[in-house]
Amino acid sequence: QVQLAESGGGLVQAGGSLRLSCAASRRLFTINFMGWYRQAPGKQREPVASISGDSVNYVDSVKGRFTISRDNERDTVYLQMNSLKPEDTAVYYCNVRTIIGGYYWGQGTQVTVSS
Repeated sequence: QVQLAESGGGLVQAGGSLRLSCAASRRLFTINFMGWYRQAPGKQREPVASISGDSVNYVDSVKGRFTISRDNERDTVYLQMNSLKPEDTAVYYCNVRTIIGGYYWGQGTQVTVSS
C-alpha cells in the first residue's frame, strides 16, 4: 500500500508564500503523473497544477504565481505558491499516478490565506 505524505500547509497573509511537499511512502518507479488539486469549502475539488512527462499544466488562476516541480530520485512533488490570495484558501491534495494503474491521493493539507 502506497501512502502520500503532504506537508507545508499553514496560515499566511495575502501576498505571502508557502511550499507544499508530497512524498510517496515507497519508491514508485513507474510514475507518469504528479499533480496538485484543491478543494475550498462548498466547492468541488479542482486541479491546480500537474507534471506528466515533459508537460506542465496550471489552472489559469495560479499561472505566474505557483510553480510545480518534482524530484524523481525521491518520488516527491512540490508546489511553490507565491503571491497568495485569499481565494487560494483550500485543502490541497497531491495525486500520483503510475503507468501500471496506480492512483494515489494524499490526505490533504490546509492552506489558509488571510486578507
